[in-house]
Amino acid sequence: MITAQGFGHTRTVDIAQAAGVSQGLLFYHFETKDNLFAQAFAYAAQRDLDALAKLEESGGRPLDRLRDLLKLYSSSGKSRSWTLWIDAWSESLRSTALEQVSRTIDLRWKQALRKILEDGVAEGLFRCPDLDASTWRIVSLIDGLAVQITVHKRLLSRARLTELVRTATAAELGLPPETLSV
Repeated sequence: MITAQGFGHTRTVDIAQAAGVSQGLLFYHFETKDNLFAQAFAYAAQRDLDALAKLEESGGRPLDRLRDLLKLYSSSGKSRSWTLWIDAWSESLRSTALEQVSRTIDLRWKQALRKILEDGVAEGLFRCPDLDASTWRIVSLIDGLAVQITVHKRLLSRARLTELVRTATAAELGLPPETLSV
């Protein structure tokens, strides 16, 4: 319901009707509309977080994990995930509960990328004098391009998004661009 209508246009009565329950039952379990939306967003993001956890548990080489993370993070634009994320970020300006959940999930992705960069630097694969800055620049590029490809569908192709992310990340880490080709 939220994915179809957006946070701003979804009413609790709509969710209750779609779920076949009373509005009172929703408020019994979630107390507020903000809590309901925050938990719905956390639930929707869990599939991506499960894929991220699997990648982290793979124990692969930093370069392979980096390729996989970039693919996983930027390819979610193929699904409705980015639409939901963009809507959640926007609604987070007005909802403390949703902001807290989106921030926690967002930081989880940054922590995973930072760990990969850290491991790559430790192995001498990446040149990265400021791990936090590199992490923020890479994630911010993907987020920004994902907004463009999601909101302005014909402005940028998925192939171009992938190329921009690949070349910028390689440059950020002192790698030849072809190193991150999949």
